[in-house]
Amino acid sequence: MPYLQLEPRHAHVLDDGGGQAVGYVLGTPDTAAFARRLRDEWVPSTRDRIPVPPDPPVTAQDRMRAFHHHPEWRVRPELAAYPAHLHIDLLPEWQGHGYGRALMARLTDGLRADGVPAMHLEMLTTNTGARRFYDRLGFTEFPIPDPGTLTVLVRDTSPLD
Repeated sequence: MPYLQLEPRHAHVLDDGGGQAVGYVLGTPDTAAFARRLRDEWVPSTRDRIPVPPDPPVTAQDRMRAFHHHPEWRVRPELAAYPAHLHIDLLPEWQGHGYGRALMARLTDGLRADGVPAMHLEMLTTNTGARRFYDRLGFTEFPIPDPGTLTVLVRDTSPLD
């Protein structure tokens, strides 16, 4: 929801032709500015629904709430040359038919039109299918300290082939 509200120009939904959403790509041209807007605009509007967790967080749900209430975790200084970030998801039966590529092309074109030179994403390292998809689109791995279960991938905003 925050992407739809704060960055609607970079939110694209794929529907099944009958109005049912079956995939999306969401992004922001400036991760640091987006994190500030989340903190200043989005988090205050959700405090009644998403309570502040204990510090330190105790449960997995507490950790998710902590991420919500502290959006600055999204900003990695080492990724400053790749200021945009994105999220993409398609239902399994809609994968492998070119829809993901089309969504990514739409987002990439929009970011480039806004003057954004490059983007990044984080993915679970174990998601090998997604990794093959990103590799085909020209993303490359960006080493970060202590990545945990994540892999960071980067790409410029040149048109997708």
